[in-house]
Amino acid sequence: MRNTTLLSSVAEAIGNTPLVELSRITKGVEGRILAKLEYLNPGFSKKDRIARQIIEDAERSGELQPGQPVVELTSGNTGTGLAIVCGLTGHPFIAVMSKGNTRERARMMKALGAEVVLVDQLPQSQPGMVSGGDLEQVERRTKEITQERKAFRADQFKLPGNFRAHYLHTGPEMLEQSHHSINAFCDFAGTGGSFAGCAAAFKEADANIQCYLVEPAGCAVLAGKRVTNPNHVIQGGGYAMPHLSLVRPEHVDGYLQVTDEEAVAAARRLAAEEYIFAGFSSGANVAAALKLLGGLCRGQVVAVIVNDSGLKYLSTDLYQE
Repeated sequence: MRNTTLLSSVAEAIGNTPLVELSRITKGVEGRILAKLEYLNPGFSKKDRIARQIIEDAERSGELQPGQPVVELTSGNTGTGLAIVCGLTGHPFIAVMSKGNTRERARMMKALGAEVVLVDQLPQSQPGMVSGGDLEQVERRTKEITQERKAFRADQFKLPGNFRAHYLHTGPEMLEQSHHSINAFCDFAGTGGSFAGCAAAFKEADANIQCYLVEPAGCAVLAGKRVTNPNHVIQGGGYAMPHLSLVRPEHVDGYLQVTDEEAVAAARRLAAEEYIFAGFSSGANVAAALKLLGGLCRGQVVAVIVNDSGLKYLSTDLYQE
């Protein structure tokens, strides 16, 4: 049951999300999938956790001064979390985002008080499919704005708050909720923060828990594969970045690839069969978990994260009219 205590602000509602068994999707499959419903955070994604941790850490260290602006590049979810946390703590927030991300996210951030700067995609990029090159464009503009505004950069790819949010909270919550029954964990690679933090917590609790990074098929550079599909549809990751600084290589037991079609099909199954309305990367996680149950982890318990809400993808063809 969720916390029934009266909270002083919505920031206190971040975390302690439910863990749900996907018993309908796994019907006829040997094994179980346990899904952490991060779309039930106030900003509808797991990124609320890192937004709160990064800002708390920076304020505590003095790196972020009272009233100082905060800037970060985002596909929309981290920006939404930062809009909430910065608004509550008195920091103006500027979100820098590619025009390739869904417009629902920009509208939500603006509604929450953020200033949103949209960056043009590269000429060869496709709307709704943010490539590594598009992200480089956003990174350049983010650096410029950080200098212009004398702002604090809430760098989700580098700051330890991203790792700490999941190491201190998400991972331990999953272990407790599952009664320490988890055998494996797979997670779609964006910044790598949720994988890194959860994997570290899992490995400390039980070194036998197998942890797998999930990437888009055709864009699996972490697995050492050649990029053939930079314009995949799975938003929030798969940027063809060869190194994620938050991920500890010794915690990676393997790599899994998921096609666009597999991610979409799994997301639609989540909605139709489990009544969990989620986005592309959540579908990728479930598709990868099903692959594990069909092979390496047959008969075991695989944990995944439902990263964000399907409401953020209504302008895409993930869910049909």
